Amino acid sequence: MAISILDKINSPKDLKRLSHSELHRLAREIRRLIIDVVSQNGGHLASNLGMVEVTLALHRVFDAPKDKIVWDVGHQAYTHKLLTGRRDRFHTLRQWQGISGFPKREESPYDTFNTGHASTAVSAALGLAEGARYKGERNFTIAVVGDGALTGGMAFEGLNQAGTLKGELIVVLNDNEMSISQSVGALSSYLSRIQTGQVYHTFKKQAEYALKHIPAVGERMVDVAFRVKEAMKSLARHLTIFDELGFEYVGPVDGHDLEKLLEVFEAAKSLEGPILIHVHTKKGKGYLPAESQSHLFHSAKPFDKETGKFKPGKGVLPYTHFFVETLIRLAQQDDKIIAITAAMPGGTGLDRFGNIFPDRYYDVGIAEQHAVTFAAGLAQEGLKPVVAIYSTFLQRAFDQVFHDVCLQNLPVVFALDRAGIVPGDGPTHNGVFDLSYLRHLPGMALMAPKDENELQHMLYTALAAPGSPKLGPVAIRYPKSAGVGVPLDKDFKRLPIGKAEILEEGEDILILAIGSMVYPALQAAGLLRQEGIGATVVNARFVKPLDRELIGRLSKKTGYVLTVEDNTVVGGFGSAVLELLAQENLFSAKVKCLGVPDRLLEHGPRELLCHQCGLDAEGIAAGARELLKTKPSPRRKKQ
Repeated sequence: MAISILDKINSPKDLKRLSHSELHRLAREIRRLIIDVVSQNGGHLASNLGMVEVTLALHRVFDAPKDKIVWDVGHQAYTHKLLTGRRDRFHTLRQWQGISGFPKREESPYDTFNTGHASTAVSAALGLAEGARYKGERNFTIAVVGDGALTGGMAFEGLNQAGTLKGELIVVLNDNEMSISQSVGALSSYLSRIQTGQVYHTFKKQAEYALKHIPAVGERMVDVAFRVKEAMKSLARHLTIFDELGFEYVGPVDGHDLEKLLEVFEAAKSLEGPILIHVHTKKGKGYLPAESQSHLFHSAKPFDKETGKFKPGKGVLPYTHFFVETLIRLAQQDDKIIAITAAMPGGTGLDRFGNIFPDRYYDVGIAEQHAVTFAAGLAQEGLKPVVAIYSTFLQRAFDQVFHDVCLQNLPVVFALDRAGIVPGDGPTHNGVFDLSYLRHLPGMALMAPKDENELQHMLYTALAAPGSPKLGPVAIRYPKSAGVGVPLDKDFKRLPIGKAEILEEGEDILILAIGSMVYPALQAAGLLRQEGIGATVVNARFVKPLDRELIGRLSKKTGYVLTVEDNTVVGGFGSAVLELLAQENLFSAKVKCLGVPDRLLEHGPRELLCHQCGLDAEGIAAGARELLKTKPSPRRKKQ
């Protein structure tokens, strides 16, 4: 059995001793290990398989961590982790207390900047480069950016400044014609046109070889040809947008040709910055299922590595499915409904909507700010735009939600997928801030369904159901998880705006729950009932507007109020209830707010993270008991 080369790699310095043939063997070993681990743990497979050779070449040529590598988004950094001392822990990838699926400064000195959202690397790397210059340090700073990330305006903001500073910055543009799904927009087409330059490079090599072999005059002809080539190259360079931005453009380069990558990266060290190296890679490289279905293997669930088939789930479809099925049904009845995604057609389910209504569907790329303001313009024209964005990604467009939507009270519907605690991806993807950052915006109605059946009614209500009051902006947040498994009503129902529902009645304590916390609250009430404690459980439905009458009346009745949300406790649903009680002068009510603590949650299974936050049935029951300890003589009932 051949000795593993990867087992000998404890830091990037070990790469510098390997022959080219050993580097190729190492690339194959890395791909096999990534496939093995991701097939068990889930994770970002296709993007990582496409970046093996580029990462090997970067760490072979440059001297990390002195030279700083910043990975945009970071879901292509698994090879980087394997080469920087985390090989022995790689099997813990995305597991509780294991290594993160993204670069993380707390994890390794080789992770120079925490990432998880797109389009940030150029700005971060430029800051690092300028910081090193101020300190008098000489090192290289490399930003690795995907072509999909270039659809984000922040990437161009960074390129714009970098081109004027002329610092020691190298941008490696990984062009695989994909973000998560197929890259969209004029820039994607532009990069495809640049790739035709490979034909010229091939011709140049062949011509040079032929000229050198002409007796007597061959070498002089090569010299003349070289000068002509440089003049032509000067003209051609000015056709690239990167050259116009002040970058020395190099490429395109085959991102799987290890020898060529080593040559180009080595040459880049002697060029004056800033430099942009355009590499062309294939997402999913080396694993046929991921190559042919890279969008499915971008953020993959556990799968059978022999067949490429995903392992079956629990049988209940996710909230995302019910959202898009409802949207399609509503769009069949109302031709004003428009769907918008920011480079997440598969993740949000809107790819199915786009197949049915191609003229009423827009994928704007990784450009959440643009998506929101674009929707505002559509709404101004009397259309009904639905912007489906992950909860944490909408954070990137906060000012647009305020300035372009709420300020004009425009009827834009925000469908916030992946709200609450999200498994596996950690703090950059946990959607635990949306209730806080949206509820204080004037005019915003904010809902969260307890189950998939309520989700369809909320979407129907938000899109101006017949007889409902005219609404301005509306946000509906729902989790990544599977639905509860309740039957769906055949007909849509209009929900009364700002009205909660009582699910269970008791006299000792009021439990106000929102969204995915409603069913755990009901389970907690069952546990308390066994102890003789009667709990009234309310599905709040709305964080804004709150059901002032019901909450005020029940708070007076029990005197003890427990709020439950899978959002930060700072400024969220519980805070809204406290404000309401203060406004109603109900200061005698004892209140406890359960939610995500005021800290960042690490990656791990949702069930475990909810348990640690006290947001499962046992934790909610414990919170109720703790609150009731302040009751002078709590009533105890015999069953």
